[in-house]
Amino acid sequence: MILVTTPTGQIGREVVARLLDAPEGPAPVRVIVRDPAALAPEVRERVEVVQGSHADPAVLKEAGQGADRVFWLVPPNPAAASVEGHFRAFTEPLCEVIGAQGPQRVVAVSTLGRGVARNAGLISAGLAMDEAITATGVHYRALCPPSLMENELRQLASIRDAGVFTTPLVPDRVLRLCATRDVGATAARLLLDDSWRGQEDVPLVSPDDLTPEGMAGVLSEVLNRPVRVEFTTTAQLAERWNRLGATESWVRAFSDMVDAQNTQGLYGAAQPSTPDTAPTTFRRWCEEVFRPAALRA
Repeated sequence: MILVTTPTGQIGREVVARLLDAPEGPAPVRVIVRDPAALAPEVRERVEVVQGSHADPAVLKEAGQGADRVFWLVPPNPAAASVEGHFRAFTEPLCEVIGAQGPQRVVAVSTLGRGVARNAGLISAGLAMDEAITATGVHYRALCPPSLMENELRQLASIRDAGVFTTPLVPDRVLRLCATRDVGATAARLLLDDSWRGQEDVPLVSPDDLTPEGMAGVLSEVLNRPVRVEFTTTAQLAERWNRLGATESWVRAFSDMVDAQNTQGLYGAAQPSTPDTAPTTFRRWCEEVFRPAALRA
């Protein structure tokens, strides 16, 4: 039995779909979901559903019964009183289930930056999650993407209507990327493979070698309209998060993450591409995901 968390999220949806449509036949899948109605009907009919949050120890214990493989993702929460506490609230129950119920393998979404990141906010919190899971001794694969291409969908209206692509990252410095489809595909492949052992990172870096300005150029060509980059400071970014009601802890962790990317090169050119695990280019993603979304909106 494979237990999947966040099955309605961008990555979790991909994982579930690939497990159910595996070439060798559908895998037995159990999901934890707050609202079962949020699952697509065709998915709900083919999986076991445990309702609740995977931060709830009782829910996770119930869902973990008989599960030998787990897909793990800690969802972001801008309303969290403490970002570090938010990650611990999810990870500690998982570690307890690993110790008591013994799933053999865990595949989790983490991030690039191990051994490099210092005071990197959300990145540091994700890496601390890895350390806690690794300490249990479970066979573990930490999926390590850099910046997700899907983040640009948050700016769909601005890019489509005003031709403005805003970033707090240095506009002329290479930014490594990854599509969520590639994270989901790699997770599903590992969950279906019972031969791997030990604990390793799995980098997921697209073949692109683009700066934010280069990304704007690709968007211009795909959308057939000029798109330019506007740089925003972390202070301006913090003001925006404050207006959206994010907590001080979240704003600080997000700002620290951006500062670390700009100063420590966590997602920069020093990170080699990994086309075997992340084959989707930014241009292909723009053609297949961003442009259709812009036309629908």
